[in-house]
Amino acid sequence: MNHFKLITLATAFFISSGFVQSVSAQSTYPNKSIRLVVPFPAGGPTDVFARQFGTRLSALAGQPVVVDNKAGASGAIGSVDVKRSAPDGYTLLFGTASTHGLYNLIQKNQQYDAVTDFTHIAILGGAPVVFAAHPSMPKTLKGIVNLARARPGQIQYGSPGEGTYLHLAFERLKMDAGKIDIQHIPYKGSAQTLPALIGGHISMSVDTLGSALPNHKVGKIRVVAVATINRSPLAPELPTVDEAIKTRGFEALLWNVLTAPAATPAPIVGSLSTMVSKVMSDAALHEQLSRLAIQPTTNSSPAMATAYVKAEIVKWKPVVEATGIKLD
Repeated sequence: MNHFKLITLATAFFISSGFVQSVSAQSTYPNKSIRLVVPFPAGGPTDVFARQFGTRLSALAGQPVVVDNKAGASGAIGSVDVKRSAPDGYTLLFGTASTHGLYNLIQKNQQYDAVTDFTHIAILGGAPVVFAAHPSMPKTLKGIVNLARARPGQIQYGSPGEGTYLHLAFERLKMDAGKIDIQHIPYKGSAQTLPALIGGHISMSVDTLGSALPNHKVGKIRVVAVATINRSPLAPELPTVDEAIKTRGFEALLWNVLTAPAATPAPIVGSLSTMVSKVMSDAALHEQLSRLAIQPTTNSSPAMATAYVKAEIVKWKPVVEATGIKLD
């Protein structure tokens, strides 16, 4: 056998050995700990959800799932970390509506593409957005809309900040209600918005159901509509936006999506998808999420998750364009 044939056979051996090792690694996935990146600080609703999710994923995977909080730049730091990680299923991102629905619409200097730079595994659930008013305001959203038409620019609403998902949800409400004029007052988070509403410094606010509901129940504020297609099982007495002002398909959820780096092998994605489906069907997890006022998604798949992310970007694009928001 000549020297060329020996080299060819040796090369073929190493290539085939590498292929076998790669297939073996995928077939035994997972065989080490998984890092679950949360692109926001510890202690918030996203972090709490991620830790509850990670505990159950760990039990199914038979490997530790380590939550790694990589906060900063409205979630971009953690997202970029995962984008740049090896596509081997051992680094995952607990993404949000902000990181994957709004990022490419509102950021001037974009560090990633929410669709092409990630493999979407599943939509995990969402916290319903609600519209709340001071008790001195009309009792219904329709009544408030009518008042806003009669007094353009005289009603103020608060949000957790310019360009946040909650801010854009209220702007969409204004558009869908007939371009009513309600002035936006940006705060630095819901922790400031809620006291301002209770104190009567603003007439309305936009928040999550979990944050607003306790004060609604004791009469300090009044939730006038929930931004879900159907009434929330967490507060079935509250009307949807569609019911309140006759819109069609008004929905705003602070959703979460599990993603991996782009080019993650299909067998690993399939394994993750199967495990995630089991995790999100867990009754005990549903009970924990209900305390956070998060509605779980139990029937998602990689294809459905990708389609959902794309649809959300399309849905919010005209709202962002109408407001002219571009963040540095």
